[in-house]
Parts: sequence; C-alpha cells; structure tokens
Amino acid sequence: MLRIPAVIAVLGLSALTLAACASAPGIASCDRVDSDSSIFDVVHASGGFGTPETTLNAPVNVDKTTFTDETVGDGRRVTSDAQDVFFSVSIVDGASGKAVAAGSGQIQSLTAWRENYAGLADAMMCATEGSRIVAAIPASGLSEQAAQSWGIGADQSIVMTLDLTKVYLAAADGASQYNDRRGMPSVVLAPDGRPGVIIPDATAPAELTAETLKKGTGAEITAKDTVRVQYTAVDWTTRKVTSSTWEDGASQAVTTDSQLPFAGQLLGATVGSQLLVVAPAASAGAAATAYVVDILGIDPVAAAG
Repeated sequence: MLRIPAVIAVLGLSALTLAACASAPGIASCDRVDSDSSIFDVVHASGGFGTPETTLNAPVNVDKTTFTDETVGDGRRVTSDAQDVFFSVSIVDGASGKAVAAGSGQIQSLTAWRENYAGLADAMMCATEGSRIVAAIPASGLSEQAAQSWGIGADQSIVMTLDLTKVYLAAADGASQYNDRRGMPSVVLAPDGRPGVIIPDATAPAELTAETLKKGTGAEITAKDTVRVQYTAVDWTTRKVTSSTWEDGASQAVTTDSQLPFAGQLLGATVGSQLLVVAPAASAGAAATAYVVDILGIDPVAAAG
C-alpha cells in the first residue's frame, strides 16, 4: 500500500429545516483542460493500468501543478471535493528521478487528500474514472510534512503517474420514488445531499422496515460486494442522531452480511440509491433506529485490505 497517511476532514451535519423531500444535489459543470507544457516530453509513464511507473529523461521543476491525461477514461467524473476516489500512483523526485512513493492510496474524498496533498487533488479534479494522469507538482502543492517525508525541498517538485481506478458518487443521485407507507420517517436533504430525518409521532414498526427513497441507475449490489455508503442513524425515541458518516467526515465500507441493521437491505439495491430503513429495538428498553443510507459505489477488489 502507498505510504500516505489517511487525512480525515470532520464535517459537521448541516442544520436542516422541515421541508418536503429535496431533490438530488446539483452537479456543477467541470471542464478538464490539460496543461500546455513541454515538461511532459521528458516524462515517461509505463506499466499496466493500476501498476503505473514513472521515469524521467531530464530533471523537472514546476511552480504550479501541471498535468496531462495520457489516457482518458469513460467512467464517472470527479466534480466535487466531496467525492471519494481510489487510485494507484508512481511518484518520483523531479530533480533526481528517484522513486519516492508507489502503490495505492486509501479510499477517501478529495477533501481529505487536499489537506496534505493539494497537488494530487488538483490533478484529479474533473478527471474521469479510468484515466491515467501524468502530473508535476511543486513542493507548495504538498504540506510541509508531506514534502519533508518524501525528501522534497521547498524549491523542488515531484512527478507522478496516477491511475484513477474508481470515482464514487458524492451522494445518492437516483430518481425519487413514491412511498405511501404511514408512520415512516420523512427525510429532508441539505444542498450537498446530507439527510435529515424527521421521526413521526407514531409507534416504530415492530419489524425491520425498508423503503427506497431514490432509485439509482448503477450496478446492482450482490452478496460478494463491498459497498461504499454514507449513512445517518436516528434514535426513534430521542430523535437524536446516534451516528453519521457525514458527520464523521468519511464514508464506510459495508458488506451485505455485516452487523449493521441496514446491511441486508443493500442486497439487490443499485448504486445511486437512497434507502430508508427502520430497525426495531434490539433489546428490551432500547429504541428503534431509523437509517438513511446513500449507496455511493462498489469498492474494487484491489482496495481490500
């Protein structure tokens, strides 16, 4: 694995007002324009997709992040820092051509990468899944800690070949579905897709109950898949959020047989969907819990471990 520390940005749950169910968050236009630079004449990217290698024919030094797409993928586009990405990368010292890092990064959002590796995040913005990106990044595009750990001086640069293996949704983007079951919670969405849950003045269902709030058009979840989700859990009695990946600042990988009460409901659902699941009290004296689950994507096998 690539020796890059995980960086988690803690995001507070936005205040939500009582309102009708909101539509999916808008996606801004995102134009991908390669840098016009002759430095790429001396950079050689090789290796199969997912195992990139980088070599230099001459030293490279830049004063701003510069990139080109050697291969343009046809997958999902990165349009927001909130999106998780998974990639493999080969990074060399721009002065010596010596390897400084290689391997696969953690699955995390561009926001998280940007804290210490802003240049990497800049190089991936507006790129598409399946792309091979060649980039040169100055020390100013790295945190001081990151630059020091790689032995990059303040006036030096790194050069990298990055294979963008996976791009996830920022939030469920499926079509809204009609549900008329009485006594179920209502869900309102912040502009970025974060859900708020309104518990009704009613007794919680005695059995696990699920509804599809949004129907995605992505791949169908199977029992073999590891699913990338964002979710919010609300105590039916206190009406308080008991856990939230949105609030924690990181999505979660879930299998359909995990211990989370909503896990089994992922089976057969599609990427881009949003589920509302109410789980009855697990023990006497406990309360039922309402979960809103956004299915962002399926983790590639290469990301396991």
